[in-house]
Amino acid sequence: MKKHQYITLELAQALELVPCVTLNRPQAANAFNTVMAQELYQLFEALSLDRDGTRCIILTGAGDRAFCAGGDLKERKGMGDRQWYRQHLVYERMVRAILDCPVPVIGAINGAAYGGGCEIACLLDFIYAAEHARFALPETGLGIIPGAGGTQTLARAIGERRAKEIILSGRVFTATEALDWGLVNAVLEREKLMPAVLEVAGRIAGNAPVAVLQAKQSIRRGLQMSLSDGLAFEIEAYNRTVPTRDRREGVLAFSERRKPCFEGE
Repeated sequence: MKKHQYITLELAQALELVPCVTLNRPQAANAFNTVMAQELYQLFEALSLDRDGTRCIILTGAGDRAFCAGGDLKERKGMGDRQWYRQHLVYERMVRAILDCPVPVIGAINGAAYGGGCEIACLLDFIYAAEHARFALPETGLGIIPGAGGTQTLARAIGERRAKEIILSGRVFTATEALDWGLVNAVLEREKLMPAVLEVAGRIAGNAPVAVLQAKQSIRRGLQMSLSDGLAFEIEAYNRTVPTRDRREGVLAFSERRKPCFEGE
């Protein structure tokens, strides 16, 4: 695995096709600076260009205090407008790379997810959170607005009115509230978080890779279309699975009452 300064990349326990990406600046509550954002952009862009057998990705934070405290405001202190804009371009590329990742990305939210950290969580396909996790988009209290997708992704996850309440007030909300509103899929005890994420990642990794990728794209793209157009897109995605070896292997394994062996072809 390639060495990075502020993220770690290693294979998840016993899941050789599932890399775990860890935001690794615990001394700064895993806040992302320019270098970390560049590393995340480069990593997810590389995965989009060459999956190299990757079937699922887990994203979490180092330690158990914070998932990610957002953009590093200490780094931004004293920046002029031009420097601020230039740095934010890096953040924008990071957002696009994560959002456009073709394989499923699961969040293991192990602590505070504030500002850009909450926005990163909202970019992921789905997330599990520890009981002590907290979320917030406090940017309006800093004279800015969420600029890493938050006004768009949060509203799509929890609805317009709730998103307005959260973003305009900047208030902190709990993992339980996030679960009730549909942002989080499950809330677990601290020590049970990663085992639960690994279990679902393993299930995804065990399914046919082409089918998983096409299903992800069908859901994501379809939600941006009318129902009629979404149905047409779904059929196109479905048809890409028909000529695959995995489709034939899946049907054969079912008829032979055995576990299928999918190769992603």
